[in-house]
Parts: sequence; structure tokens; C-alpha cells
Amino acid sequence: MSATGRILDFARAEHRLLPEVRDAAIHLLGDTLATGAAGSTAPGADAVLTAAQGWGQGNDARIIARDVRLPAAGAAFVNAFQIHCLEWDAVHEPAVVHALSTVTASVMAAIDRRGGCDPDEALAALAVGVDIASGLGISATTPLSFFRPATAGCIGSALAVARIDRVENFEDVLGLAYSQCAGTMQAHVEGSIALPLQIAGAARAAIAAVDLVKAGLTGPHDALEGPFGYFSLFDEGDPAVYADALGSVWRIAEVSIKPFPSGRASHAVLATLDTLLREGAVDATSVSKIEAFVPPLIQRLVGRPLKPDMTPAYARLCLPLLVALMLTDRRIDPRRFTPATFADPAIGALAAKLSITLDGNGDLNALSPQRLVVTRTDGSVVERVIPNTLGHPQAAMSPAQTDTKRSLARELAASEPDPRLFSDPLSYFTRPEPA
Repeated sequence: MSATGRILDFARAEHRLLPEVRDAAIHLLGDTLATGAAGSTAPGADAVLTAAQGWGQGNDARIIARDVRLPAAGAAFVNAFQIHCLEWDAVHEPAVVHALSTVTASVMAAIDRRGGCDPDEALAALAVGVDIASGLGISATTPLSFFRPATAGCIGSALAVARIDRVENFEDVLGLAYSQCAGTMQAHVEGSIALPLQIAGAARAAIAAVDLVKAGLTGPHDALEGPFGYFSLFDEGDPAVYADALGSVWRIAEVSIKPFPSGRASHAVLATLDTLLREGAVDATSVSKIEAFVPPLIQRLVGRPLKPDMTPAYARLCLPLLVALMLTDRRIDPRRFTPATFADPAIGALAAKLSITLDGNGDLNALSPQRLVVTRTDGSVVERVIPNTLGHPQAAMSPAQTDTKRSLARELAASEPDPRLFSDPLSYFTRPEPA
């Protein structure tokens, strides 16, 4: 059987998640919903909601942290934007895919439209969608040119929604999801708000693909391995790399959680500085220079200069600025991404202390390991090797660190119309109305 056939069989199969996989799914669901709540007040969020409200009337599905309902496709769009727009959403690092962002938004919309869902059925759909989106990324051998969280995310999301909506023709869902895949790294290069809009479009397309199949339409069936399929156009690679491991590992258990609202590529440096600050090893006045030795993807994603006219979306991906904010504020607060901050001479002086050097890693998709060397004003040196970034399954955030993230997310949220959003995320996800 082809790799595509095996992936589709996995997508439609009955699954009972192992306890550790179920626990990981619930924890990641809570993290994702919290980031979506925080994103409800981010730049552009109100405009995105206004646009989606103009696409059609209906109250199928909820918007996270807002007392608003929209048709399912519009709700998936808005929620996916809110989840990704602060760059605080979980990521499968080897795949370089923010799979939870699209899958959570689209599956939640489908569950809402259905009127609710058994928790185990919902978690299985979530885990399957994340698995497939991550698996496509794992299979890739080339660096990102298309925005993989949107392209792979669209496919994983559509197959997850197909489970919730109980459609039979998974081949057509795959084909119609693939036919709507879009999004490139140009938005990332420019720090454009189009980046989370690409995630939003992928979640909306997932709903659309399933709805089209339910209406009797069909799609191409060789969407992954065909001459103009995913692995010919979007990424080079072999899906058999992923398909051969199906069932032996659940990719949702490999997903990393982000401690800071900034690009994941910035987190190894930021988390290490945070630790050094807490230990009293450095402070903003004692640092002479900071040297980060990183794989090429880190430099490509966040090794960009501080500019006084940059956008908040660019700022979240600007490691020199983020380092300066960590040294100054001892945290990363997205409300600091303002023109006043960007033009602050003190911030600029701290940002200039950072240098980024390629470490010779030949893996163009690697985010680790990294090495940080801090030289203090007295000439002494502090060095840290970072095999796994904080939030990785091998470097999990502590309960206190998780609480810190959730508290800031709650502080940033537009509102909290349903207390289950933070206290009982699985109930919030699977039961549109409180008991």
C-alpha cells in the first residue's frame, strides 16, 4: 500500500489513546486555548473578527474569549488567527509545524456545529490531526519555502474534522484540503500579519474541504505523492518516512510548548537568559556581550536586526529585541512591542550586545542544539549548552512556569465568558454550553 493509503487508513481508524498520549493531548489543548484567549486582544484581532462577521450569518461556533458566535468556517478562521498571532502556540520542532493551531481551531468549530462531542472522540481527532500535520513536516527534507504550519496544518486539520463530521470519503477530503493549501515564508521574512492569517486560512479551508465532500464533491486522490502532489510542489521528501512509523509513536506527545510569546527559534536563548537572571549570574548592567551559536534555521527565522519602524509581528521574530526585553523586563510581554520600545536607545544598546553565529549544523530544519556564551563586564564568561529548549518534551516547563504562562494569557484575554476556558479546557472544547 502507498504511503498515502496508509496515512488515510490511520486517519479514519478507531483509536484509543494511551494514557500518556491522552494526558499530553489535554495539556496541549489547554495551552492552545489559553494562547487563543491571549490572542483575542492582539493587533489585528478585532479586524479579523469584523471581516469574518461579514462573510455570512450564523451562530454555529464560538470565538475563544469573546462572547461571539460565527458560522463554523468563520469561527475556525478567527480562532486559528488568535491562537497563532502572538507566536505563543505549541510547535512540533522536528517538523517545524504549529499543528495544534489549525487542528484545534477547526475541530472546535466542527464540534460546536455538531452540538458537542464525546471527550475521547474529540481527543482522538485532535491527536490524529496533529499527527498527520507533524508527519508531513517530518517527511520533508528541504527548508521551508511554503509556510508548512499552514500547508501541512490544513491537511491534518481537514482529516481531523472528517472524523468529527463522520464522513466516509477521506481520499476526497485530503484532495480538497490539498487543493486549498496556501501560504509562503515571505510573510515570515517581512514580519507580516499575513503569517497568522495563513494559519487562519488553513483552518477555514479544512472546514470547507469537509463541507464540500459532504455536499457530494470530490478531489484528487494522489494529493501527496502524485506528479503535482504535496511532495512535488510544497516540500521535497518521502511520506513513507512518516507512514512507516504510524502507530509506533504519537506525534502529539513530541510537541513543544512555548514559554514566551515570540518565535520558537528565540526561546533557547531567552530561556537560558531567564535562568541566568534568576540565578543572579547576570543582569542588564553586567552583560558585555552575548554570543549565540545556532543552527541555520535559527538565524534564518529570528536573526533579524532591530528596526525602529518594525511591526509587532516582526518584533516577535527579532532576537536582538527579545534579548533586550528579557534583560530589561525579565519576561516577554507582547504589549511591549510598540514604536516607543523599538526607538528606546537603552533597548537598542542591549540589543546590540547580541551576536548570532552559525554552528555548522547541517540539518536545515533543526532548532537545536544551541550554545550561549555571555561575557560579563568584569571579563568573566558564562557558557551554557542547550540540547533541548524549555518547553520541549525533554525539557518540560514546570507547573510554576505553566501557571505563569496561563496567568499572562488570562491577563491578555479580551474576556472570559466561560470559566472552563482556563479551569477545564477539555469540557470547554467538547461541550459548547456549560452544564
